Amino acid sequence: MSPAFRVAGRINRPVHEVFEAVVDPAQLSGYFTTGGANGRLESGATVTWDFADFPGAFPVQVVEVVPDQKIVLHWPAADGGADSGGSYDTKVTMTFEALEDGRTLVSIAETGWRDTAAGQKAAFGNCEGWTGMLCALKVYIEYGINLRAGFYK
Repeated sequence: MSPAFRVAGRINRPVHEVFEAVVDPAQLSGYFTTGGANGRLESGATVTWDFADFPGAFPVQVVEVVPDQKIVLHWPAADGGADSGGSYDTKVTMTFEALEDGRTLVSIAETGWRDTAAGQKAAFGNCEGWTGMLCALKVYIEYGINLRAGFYK
């Protein structure tokens, strides 16, 4: 069975504000892409994300964007070296649900790793990364704090 996961968290802001904090590269760079994000997340676009803990810009293919509801991305699997059968992409699906109390439920699922030890390790690493992203998003959008500033350097 191929590794896959889903993480979720509630953000105390309206869905549109939370969605914009993810699709807008300036905001995303303020709490998640510690090396910067280049390009707005729009259907059909390819943008780049750079992280201080994994230097070098990653290409991110934006497959689908439904405003205030869903973002579907493809990006390189962390275990795609020559020893593991070559490079390949995983699929990331983010959903945004407006809750009755004014908060937003953000869910992030990632699928598509190979069913190998390297694939399992990469999936666990990305699960940790997406959980950190949700925590950083919450603190950034609710309190204006960049939780990841200085965390990796």
